Amino acid sequence: MLEPIASPRPSVVALAASVLLLGPVLVGCQREEPAPEAAPPQTQAQTQAPVVSVAPAPTLDRAGLLQAMDVAASAYAAGRDPGGADLVGRRFSVRQVFGCTGPTPPPAGDAVSGGGLARWAWGDRRRTLKLTLAPGNWTDSALIAGGADSWEAVEGFWVSRPWLRTERCPGVQGDPLAGGSVAASPQTVGLAAVFDQDGPRTGRRNGRAYEYVVRGEGDQPPAAPSDGYRLVLEGRMAAFADGRAIRCRAAGPDQRPVCIGAVRLDRVAFEDASGRLLSEWRGG
Repeated sequence: MLEPIASPRPSVVALAASVLLLGPVLVGCQREEPAPEAAPPQTQAQTQAPVVSVAPAPTLDRAGLLQAMDVAASAYAAGRDPGGADLVGRRFSVRQVFGCTGPTPPPAGDAVSGGGLARWAWGDRRRTLKLTLAPGNWTDSALIAGGADSWEAVEGFWVSRPWLRTERCPGVQGDPLAGGSVAASPQTVGLAAVFDQDGPRTGRRNGRAYEYVVRGEGDQPPAAPSDGYRLVLEGRMAAFADGRAIRCRAAGPDQRPVCIGAVRLDRVAFEDASGRLLSEWRGG
């Protein structure tokens, strides 16, 4: 007698049914996520590099100008390019003290060495005190020769005591062992105010000095300054024919080079020791 065939185990039947039920669920989970939308193309303005503003170079004061002159003098003496092209167009405002030791006699010498320094002197019977500055005539000097074809006139101003960076009177007193007066050192740093042939004439002095008269209070004569006066020179650095703002010359290797800067002079002024404006002249 044949044995009846056994039916599948209940656990196997349940497993098969589970697989059939989970199939659609797994198929639904495997569907791909939609691709992200493409970013819109950037405009030309968005792709350009950001504009970076550059601050203008600071105005050259006395210390900054003398530092540039020292660098140029050292390079020239060493036989190298004195540089200075980066100074062209830079603004400057230089103050220098004068009259610290009392009145100064009128300038002597030629038009180059005799002018370009501010001074003061007593007036008639010491009732007034006059400040003067006579620019040097540097138009035909060796310092300017070949400066630029467009220049018609050049008026020179010396920057006195170039070893002194401060705008106040020197603190050192004369050496008592030196015996008598000591001659001043030769001028070695200057500013050459240049004027073009077709430029305005209002800023040129043409041999005339800047002058200002100091008067006392009421009937009293003015007092001699205890801390001198201040000369103010302001404008922009210009360029010689070679594109540099500074030119140096020296007669020999054992002499300090004389260095001058070409400038467009905008303002000349006299101040007292406290900085109070006494008088000013502006270019055209």
